[in-house]
Amino acid sequence: MYLIGLTGGIASGKSTVARRLVEHGAVHIDADELARRVVQPGKPALAAIVEGFGQGILDHDGTLDRQKLAEIVFNDDEARERLNAIVHPAVRELTTRLLGKIEGEDPDAVVVYDVPLLVEAAVDHPFDLIVVTSAPKRTQVKRLVEERGFDPNQARARVDAQVDNTERVAVADVVIDTDGSMAHTMSQVDALWHRIKQERARA
Repeated sequence: MYLIGLTGGIASGKSTVARRLVEHGAVHIDADELARRVVQPGKPALAAIVEGFGQGILDHDGTLDRQKLAEIVFNDDEARERLNAIVHPAVRELTTRLLGKIEGEDPDAVVVYDVPLLVEAAVDHPFDLIVVTSAPKRTQVKRLVEERGFDPNQARARVDAQVDNTERVAVADVVIDTDGSMAHTMSQVDALWHRIKQERARA
């Protein structure tokens, strides 16, 4: 199995890059989706979150009200650390199980693990390659406003709240510049896939 860690700031093009890799034949794992799965009703992580943050973070149907929880932890570092201490280990355990299943089914699989908080959460799965998507802050803000309907101030706050991109680039094996045209982004991903196939053929 060949494991790619894909990371980058909000609205920096991770989904676009992941989709292109899947088109080439990679298997996609989305850390955000796994984070939603581990806090579903009945899961130990949700029980721990309710214990730590109170019944008020539950919706009327017993599911997690992610918006309420986000409002609590967004400007409170200590609360965010407590939440991460519950969610991150649960996501890691689920990821490890999924990777084992994928490898069991296809030992030659190329897996792209899309993990926005790879740097912040010190995710340390045995990656063969770390890929970082990179776009200037103004582009990220513009995308959040135009594509996701964010208020401009809210968009800037979301971008500024994340780790500075220099920290991500410092751990990258490959940086994909997503500030240009879609064709420019795709050509970089295609070149990356070609490089991976060549490396694996030589291995």
